[in-house]
Amino acid sequence: MEKLMIKDTLTIIAERKSVRRFTGEQVSKENIYKILRAAMAAPAAIHMIPWKFIVLTDKIKLQTLADGLPFAKMLPGAGTGIIVCAVPKDAAMGSEEFAILDCACASENILLAAEALGLGAVWTAIYPNKESEEFVRKVLNIPSHVIPLNLIPVGYPAGDEKPKDKFDDGNIHWENW
Repeated sequence: MEKLMIKDTLTIIAERKSVRRFTGEQVSKENIYKILRAAMAAPAAIHMIPWKFIVLTDKIKLQTLADGLPFAKMLPGAGTGIIVCAVPKDAAMGSEEFAILDCACASENILLAAEALGLGAVWTAIYPNKESEEFVRKVLNIPSHVIPLNLIPVGYPAGDEKPKDKFDDGNIHWENW
């Protein structure tokens, strides 16, 4: 059952949380497109677009990835996974660093869009663990010039996870300190 929550941007940012327990209800293709549209609205250095997205719904592949990735055990319960991939040759100056930064921005937009749609999501790292990268490449036949950055399970939250207030005034330094 799809629901659209209308909240202001700052509320969505403040309420974003890592969801690791899901109901198993399938997310609609329409909502996945909304999430990916948000991902592709992310900033990218000199407007070079280094990201590619793999949307996974196949239960066998979801389970295979969950079994092989230490931080993605919740993936089968979500029912949908989005792998954010970086393509350095498509980034500013052909730079791996810019590709990773740009794809990290796209990943954050995925997390925020999921929150805005009343869905749950969590960033599970693939990069920079070389073993995890090679495992995902093998399972999904991803070419060696493409970096699987992360796997984001997306689904309907089953728990009552709460956002964490990470604000710390001590991390702010004013210009005349």
